Amino acid sequence: MSETQTKSREPRPPLEGIGPDLDQSLSLILAHFHAQLGTIHTLGADGLLHLRAHSPGIPEPVLAATRVIPIGKGIAGLAVERRAPINVCNLQQDKSGDVRPGAQATGAMGSLCVPMLEGDKAVGALGIASLGERTFPDAEVRELLDIGRELAACLAKT
Repeated sequence: MSETQTKSREPRPPLEGIGPDLDQSLSLILAHFHAQLGTIHTLGADGLLHLRAHSPGIPEPVLAATRVIPIGKGIAGLAVERRAPINVCNLQQDKSGDVRPGAQATGAMGSLCVPMLEGDKAVGALGIASLGERTFPDAEVRELLDIGRELAACLAKT
C-alpha cells in the first residue's frame, strides 16, 4: 500500500477528554488521528480567526503568519468561510490555490481542516496534518467535524 493510500482502520472508540483546555484537546485529537501537527483557531469579536492552540513543531514564522487569519484566507479561513472541510493529500504539491506558502513551510503533507460549528454558524477552525502524504477518508472527516462541534459547544459554555 503506498503512502498516499488511506489505511483501512478498525472503528475507533469515541474520543474522550475534549474540553475547554484547547492545548490538551488538540494533543488528544492529534494522538487519536495519528497526526503530527495541528491548530485550533476561534472566531474573535473582530471577525478574524485567532490562534488559540497549536502543536509543537510548527515553525515560528508560520505561527506568526497564522496568529490572526481573515475569513477566506488560508486553509483555516476557507474552512470557516465555506463551513466545509478542506482535505489536502499533499500540501507540498497542491495546485488548488487553497494552500498558502505558509502552510507548505510546515513540511506537512496530508492536511484536514474543518470548521468548528455551533449549529450552522462557524465559530472556529480545527486543523490537523501529517508529515507524510495522507488522504483523510470520509469517516475521519465526519469524525473531525463532530469533534469540532464538540469543541465549539465547550467554548460556548465558557
